[in-house]
Amino acid sequence: MKFVKFLVLSLILLLGFALMADAQAQNPNIVIVITDDQGYGDLSIHGNPILKTPHIDKLALESVRLDDYHVAPTCSPTRCALLTGHWTNRTGVWHTIMGRSMLRENEVTIGQIFKDNGYATGMFGKWHLGDNYPFRPEDRGFTEVLRHGGGGVGQTPDLWDNAYFGGSYFHNKTPVEVDGYCTDVFFDYAKDFMEAQLEEGKPFLSYISMNAPHSPFHSPEEFVEPYADLPTSTAHFFGMIANIDANVGALRDWLEEKGQTENTIFIFTTDNGTSAGDKIHNSGMRGKKGSEYDGGHRVPFFMHWPGGGYEEELMIETITAHVDIVPTLIDLAGIKAPESVKFDGVSIRPLLESKDQVADWPDRMLVTDSQRVKDPIKWRKSAVMTDQWRLVNDFTKDGKVRHELYDIDKDPSQKTNVIADHPEVVARMKAFYNDWWAELEPTFGDPARIKIGHPAENPSRLTGHDWITTGLAPWNQAHIRKGDNKPENTGFWYLEVVEAGDYEIELRRWPDEGDVAAVPISGGVEPGAPVPGSQAFRTNVGVAIPITKAHLDIGGTKQSTEVSAEDTNIKFKVSLEAGPAELAATFTTDEGVIWGAYYAYVKKL
Repeated sequence: MKFVKFLVLSLILLLGFALMADAQAQNPNIVIVITDDQGYGDLSIHGNPILKTPHIDKLALESVRLDDYHVAPTCSPTRCALLTGHWTNRTGVWHTIMGRSMLRENEVTIGQIFKDNGYATGMFGKWHLGDNYPFRPEDRGFTEVLRHGGGGVGQTPDLWDNAYFGGSYFHNKTPVEVDGYCTDVFFDYAKDFMEAQLEEGKPFLSYISMNAPHSPFHSPEEFVEPYADLPTSTAHFFGMIANIDANVGALRDWLEEKGQTENTIFIFTTDNGTSAGDKIHNSGMRGKKGSEYDGGHRVPFFMHWPGGGYEEELMIETITAHVDIVPTLIDLAGIKAPESVKFDGVSIRPLLESKDQVADWPDRMLVTDSQRVKDPIKWRKSAVMTDQWRLVNDFTKDGKVRHELYDIDKDPSQKTNVIADHPEVVARMKAFYNDWWAELEPTFGDPARIKIGHPAENPSRLTGHDWITTGLAPWNQAHIRKGDNKPENTGFWYLEVVEAGDYEIELRRWPDEGDVAAVPISGGVEPGAPVPGSQAFRTNVGVAIPITKAHLDIGGTKQSTEVSAEDTNIKFKVSLEAGPAELAATFTTDEGVIWGAYYAYVKKL
């Protein structure tokens, strides 16, 4: 009898383990590592003669590799497409500043999709899709977040005086102090998050999104030593990549130690072409970050998943893009796609399974562009792409549209324009672009608006990074310190008043953080401490400005007041109706010189 009970219990346990294993197999963990401004040629496996990336190289040799994979030519546009499966211009993110890097509220992210399907979702590092409600990662489906502000450490929305080493980051909305180099910190927090999910038996999506190796170029010294003979910026650019490489290797070792390699989809990719490595090696491509040529948007993509059969090198040369990743991961994970979303990309799972599928794959057209302006301009720095062709477009100096055609199979360096020889190809590609533009154009006039007076963020901390302007918004803290004051560089914020009522709007030149909170609006600040590498934003002197007046314009209500030499801030009280509003805030001198208020804190009373 005891034996029978033991046998039954054993069978129950075995069945339970089998069910758990089957459930786990249906819910693979997902790790996405994306780096910033690292191009296709910034890896030793792609022929770089100086840079060494042994851990990423090893990953590539054990992965399905998308070798004709395309993104946007700059960072926020790539990241929004990667996270939503939608064309960048559809999401409202066609720039990296000026309010055009905020992901529209109606977009559904991969974080929300996987959260809705029972995953824990973590985001670590660079978000760059909005720093206010409802645009922050914790507002968009990520359950655990550690991030810097803006598009990089030390940019205007970031916490004051951050410079890659130490400082503070936003942990689930709350600033926390950290020790160590930024990349190391983000990987460490990601591992802590994944460890917690393993203890709870919950599948996870870990989005590890780097600000490195974006400028300014700062690397721990030990990673720079092999490149010490190069110019400082290049040496630290390579050092930053070497540090990322070490972190990728350490994370893969950690997953192995935890027994998670088999059941983890591990992705490595980058967000655009190189910013600093092209003079060393660009894999024969034309262009770099920001370019409409392949060097601006063709980047590495490696996917390793032993449990899915992706553990041996398989080179996929069929054209693919950032918009394909969300539908593909939904397919691989076996989860439910949101019924309300129609993806611009497709699941490329058939391509990943075998090269035999390539012959049956339809001939696709894809579009990428680099707008980086207040409002999108048709044909601007764009490329229409197929497996064989690249229709590259921009404007001549006299403002006329310029089209070029390249046979990428015969001419991967895009040296010979063959547009005159293939009119039928050009006509077909222009027609596709015209239809693509016509579909998206009606959405361009729907700006992303920061919501004020919402319980999720009150007060709202607005920064000049998100000014709507035709000039250059003050996107990093060096601009604040230098007191850049070109009239065209002032602007306004698009807001939505969530609830009617009384609001306090506090204007500042220096943010309300640490020692600088007590500095008068007209006062200066000393330069901050240097860090290894190129000049840090904080090492600029904070100049004094003889500001004497502050001005506010919101919802048609204008107010002005005097600014004394001791004032650290100026507060206005206004009554606002619910709905859309624009906020403009400026400082002036007695001579009428204008500065935008770099920081505004909006609080519902």
